[in-house]
Amino acid sequence: MKSLLRRLAGLAVVLLVASFLVYGMLYLVPGGPMAFLLGNHSGTPEQIAAIRHQYHLDDPFLVRYYHWLSGALTGNLGSSLVYKQSVASLIGARTTTTLTLVAYAAVLIVLGGVTAGTVGALRGGRTDAAISLASSVFLATPAFLVGVVLVVVFANDLGWFPVFGAGSGLGDRLYHLTLPALTLALGNGAYLARITRASVRAELGREHVETARSRGLAEGRVVRRHVLRNAAVPITTVTGLTIAGLLAGSVVVEDVFGLDGIGSLFVRAILQRDMAVVQAVVLVLVAAFVLVNLVVDLCYSFLDPRMAP
Repeated sequence: MKSLLRRLAGLAVVLLVASFLVYGMLYLVPGGPMAFLLGNHSGTPEQIAAIRHQYHLDDPFLVRYYHWLSGALTGNLGSSLVYKQSVASLIGARTTTTLTLVAYAAVLIVLGGVTAGTVGALRGGRTDAAISLASSVFLATPAFLVGVVLVVVFANDLGWFPVFGAGSGLGDRLYHLTLPALTLALGNGAYLARITRASVRAELGREHVETARSRGLAEGRVVRRHVLRNAAVPITTVTGLTIAGLLAGSVVVEDVFGLDGIGSLFVRAILQRDMAVVQAVVLVLVAAFVLVNLVVDLCYSFLDPRMAP
């Protein structure tokens, strides 16, 4: 319990610092927040004064940050200048698409990456060489290029999957998100496969594994209890970081496949200079990244009690 409380306290500090940086980054751009609010219009002195009053830009920076943070903690992330809606409602309407995409890709990454890496390490020979070659190819290929190839082959030529949209209902949504999820999963799964392969091969050469074999234990039991269990810690670390990184990677994939998720909202907000949406989405992505890493830290104590503080 004390360990959990310490981690939660650390999480709160990280999020506080991140929120300060997210809010303060607006003031680092040329022209500051007025550049976002005015856009391409110069504005009359009266209009500028009205905007400064509306957004409390005459208040000290820390006062503005306090009001923004207080609103964010209660779910009030401000209003979009472009959509004329609350930012929370804009993000909420697109959360399902992004979370489903990330969860779908995460399942593919874990199943494919761990399985491929384990098989390559245990079998060796041509199987290991083929898996290593495929991993290198997918790692070297940018996600947007993978997405284009998948669209051309499986959507346009074969007609197996739709090109745009996220579908409705669980089954139809998964069907629509298969190609986007594969786009996210192939490169990340290849990286996880390499980490898994290296971890399993390292454990196979450990002294305790040789001792277990000399005692006559079945190979399957040796692999499950002495190899995979000990190799799980680095694999879990990479898996957690990979899943957290999917939130940022979904920005490109959603744009390629025309998905109306948080990533595509973020891209449009940057292009349209919609500062409230940009700040809110960055804060949400940072919070999600930190939470995923907290879950990974908590998993360590279950995988290896010796790592529990």
